[in-house]
Amino acid sequence: MDFDLRYMNLEQDSAATAAKPRRAVAPMQVIPAIPAAPGYREPERFYDRDFVVTEGYKASLPDLQNGPSSLIRGSRVAIQQVGIHNFRLPLRYATRNGESLLLETAVTGSVSLEAHKKGINMSRIMRTFYEFKDDVFDLERLATVLHAYRRELESLEANLVLRFNYPMLNESLRSGMLGYQYYQVALEARMDRAGAVRTFVHFDFVYSSTCPCSYELSQHAIATRNVAAVPHSQRSVARVSIETAGDLAIEELRDLCLAALQTETQVMVKREDEQAFAELNAANLKFVEDAVRLLYEQLDGHPAIADFKIVASHQESLHSHDAVSVLVRGVEGGFQPDLDPNTFATLLK
Repeated sequence: MDFDLRYMNLEQDSAATAAKPRRAVAPMQVIPAIPAAPGYREPERFYDRDFVVTEGYKASLPDLQNGPSSLIRGSRVAIQQVGIHNFRLPLRYATRNGESLLLETAVTGSVSLEAHKKGINMSRIMRTFYEFKDDVFDLERLATVLHAYRRELESLEANLVLRFNYPMLNESLRSGMLGYQYYQVALEARMDRAGAVRTFVHFDFVYSSTCPCSYELSQHAIATRNVAAVPHSQRSVARVSIETAGDLAIEELRDLCLAALQTETQVMVKREDEQAFAELNAANLKFVEDAVRLLYEQLDGHPAIADFKIVASHQESLHSHDAVSVLVRGVEGGFQPDLDPNTFATLLK
């Protein structure tokens, strides 16, 4: 019955619509075709799988990026960095125990461009990198690649960054269970016009931070009024960037962060581990100011570290905003304590 009523309503609506006077519609204009130039030949639309590229044909291909300076658009100024970002391939990395890990890697490669040059052939960065794809990578190997692709692109300065997630097997606090923790790592190499190379490691360490003020207020409520109260904790991230002065394994950098902050987030957890984690946090209360100073204490004076920058973000469970802090060693010409909002955006977990 409902269907019949709806059908009838549709018929009534259609009849009412048909009874309405129709508006006059202008006739559609036909745009005349543009006549083809004399001798014009429409190109064939098909893919020729049998076509063979000869050396002569390759030489005939246009190459605007390497064209004359008359092709430059805009101001004829030098560009500090131009290249490619986030091209991916699997690379092997050396571990502290002498083995290697095959990890998906995102590569950022750039070079400087002189004012009189139109552009660079960006695919050369990838092609050069693929010549080293079967090597085991560390900062020394990264410097070798940097020399090769700066030479290939005939530039003055060059930069390379490899980003990957590095797995380490961590043991739970009390149950003895094992689980893989993944650390976001970036290896970076920069080459100046004289060919000197500086190498850097950027390492993200995720930990729990329990607010000392909240802890004391909770204890006060329990002691004075016998009211249960829980201090607030939050997942937090410290990004440690170091300029190397010697060999420093990724595992050792993790150990330095763990020694400083203690309360790393856990992978495998049973009830006894969860209780242990609560005790561990109570024994290591910290504000964001404490976190960067504790890390400074561990990094300062290490023989393999020439300079460092620490960025900490406590992603508050009490507030709707984060608490952040930046601390640098203070080396002349080294890291600067800039507060780039993009940096903090990438620390979100």
